[in-house]
Amino acid sequence: MSDPVDLPFTQSEIDGLAVRCFGASDAPAVLLSAGLGGAGAYWHPQIEALARDHCVILYDHRGTGNSSRAPLPSPYDATYLATDIRLILDGLGLSQAHIVGHAAGGIAGLEFIRLWPDRAASLTIVNGWAKADPHFERCFDIRLAIHAAGGADAYSKAQPLFLYPATWISEHLAELDEERIAHAPGFQDEATLKARIAALRAFDARAMLTDITVPTLIITSEDDMLVPSTASRTLADGIASAQVARLPWGGHAVNVTDPGRFNAILIGFLDEHRHNKAQRAS
Repeated sequence: MSDPVDLPFTQSEIDGLAVRCFGASDAPAVLLSAGLGGAGAYWHPQIEALARDHCVILYDHRGTGNSSRAPLPSPYDATYLATDIRLILDGLGLSQAHIVGHAAGGIAGLEFIRLWPDRAASLTIVNGWAKADPHFERCFDIRLAIHAAGGADAYSKAQPLFLYPATWISEHLAELDEERIAHAPGFQDEATLKARIAALRAFDARAMLTDITVPTLIITSEDDMLVPSTASRTLADGIASAQVARLPWGGHAVNVTDPGRFNAILIGFLDEHRHNKAQRAS
């Protein structure tokens, strides 16, 4: 769920991608990459806290929100997700940025550092995975079946069940319904959704984990019912230097349900690695 952010920002279109930047342009850059939904607005609970000391970059994934709705390449894979991050950094004149990715955004980040490790000042993966496990695969099947049976509206109505704890949904149901209606025009079409899910299902980073030297933070929710917390443990076991923050409650979208704790963890990690460049190219 996204809250309004009353902060000045700059807006641009970079190779078909809708990009917004908050905070001082000369501050360390933090690029936030959303999950399967793709909308940069997903990160609104983080913007105000991060923008105090960072240039915060939000973007809508290709095929979602206000970004280009042209058909995605076929076959579509994580390389395209990573390339879009590079295009944004290039377009903004940034040599480096701290990369923060939620789920699919984490996969984009992992693929980005595989291809361009020198462009990442750090990597944060929130409820991500190295390879989708059977439960996660089953959830994909269920979500696609809901879309096939009831279209985008039915899919959006079911979405909170996968993202949030039941008690939190009950307390915020009216706001979730309002948000669903407001975001309907920006929802990805069925072909885009299927292509993006196929890319996530095919992704397998297990062999590259031991090669990762970029400072890495893994944030996981123990009660995530979409991506089991064991997936984050696999990442942590494979990335020798990774820091791990395990939250007992918050669900898949823990940055939304528990933004205070989440923001403190993320900002603490970013401050620790503030000496890394994450600045504009000279």
